[in-house]
Amino acid sequence: MSRIGKKPVLIPEGVEALISGQKVRMKGPRGELSVLISPEVSVCLEGGCIFFNIRIPSQRARSMWGLARTLVFNIVCGVTKGFSKILDIQGVGYRAQVQGHNLQLNMGYSHEVLYVIPKDVQIVCTKPTEIIISGIDVQRVGQVAAEIRSIRPPEPYKGKGIRCRGEHVFRKEGKKK
Repeated sequence: MSRIGKKPVLIPEGVEALISGQKVRMKGPRGELSVLISPEVSVCLEGGCIFFNIRIPSQRARSMWGLARTLVFNIVCGVTKGFSKILDIQGVGYRAQVQGHNLQLNMGYSHEVLYVIPKDVQIVCTKPTEIIISGIDVQRVGQVAAEIRSIRPPEPYKGKGIRCRGEHVFRKEGKKK
């Protein structure tokens, strides 16, 4: 039995849920999201809660059971609160700023790197060394954060680069004489 799949997803006030077949659609104050659930899992809406059950008893169905519940929970959180990730920039002369629909990054290359901001994600630079990425889709926010981080990932000797807030970078010792 899946401990995650057994728990129902509570639908808060102000959120409208619609289930049609295997598609779950949520509409809330921050926007609208939908997710397609695997056919091995059944979805039903009863009294302000969404319940999940296995249709066919198999290992794959048990794996999809917890995944389906987590995906629906993420879209409920997205349309009510939203998601955000914070990236920190470390290095002398490394900085970022938002110019129109582009994120301009000076990362020690011979040129400035321009990252085009997607329509469904908001990016704010409160400080030149801090990038805040926010949106309603957790997968999209994480993907944008990974793309920006891949421009200059943190290196292990001096720790310079773009890292997620709270990320630990394993530091190596340099050459010895």
